[in-house]
Amino acid sequence: MDRSLCIGSAQCVHHAPDGFRLDTARQSHPSDPDTDANERVLAAAESCPVEAIMITLAGNGEPVFPPEE
Repeated sequence: MDRSLCIGSAQCVHHAPDGFRLDTARQSHPSDPDTDANERVLAAAESCPVEAIMITLAGNGEPVFPPEE
């Protein structure tokens, strides 16, 4: 997660309430940075208006979301 991009829209918390939380400055944090990406976490990443959520493969760090252009 790139917190410098986060604008505090809370879409991630809406889509994956167990996966993300907002701090007092309304910056998003993953509840567990090493969690497996499930449908809700992927929906949260896709709904982020500034693409601040990055999902990578655990073994090699290959990006899953956002897709490379």
